[in-house]
Amino acid sequence: MKKLTLFTIIALMTLTVLPNTVAAKTIEPVTASANPKEVPAEVKTLLNRLDEIKTMDKSNLNSSEKKALRKEVKAIKANLKASGNGVYLSVGAIIIIVLLLILLL
Repeated sequence: MKKLTLFTIIALMTLTVLPNTVAAKTIEPVTASANPKEVPAEVKTLLNRLDEIKTMDKSNLNSSEKKALRKEVKAIKANLKASGNGVYLSVGAIIIIVLLLILLL
């Protein structure tokens, strides 16, 4: 008899929890138009050049031309990283900041 009441209580609890997960709100995907930040013209030209290199047929190029393309792609990617103007934090730095905030507050 005790097992029957235990199983009934567990069954009722699981049935009451399920509708909460079903009623979860869906998240709409973020589109590119939602970002108000505009891409500079210099960055657009670099990205266009990268797309041109990707779509280029490289099978008829010799090794020196392929090497020059690889160097150009590396230089373009370095320029794009440099123009990012972002602040990057490592995981260790974030952990230290969080610990300091916990200790101070």
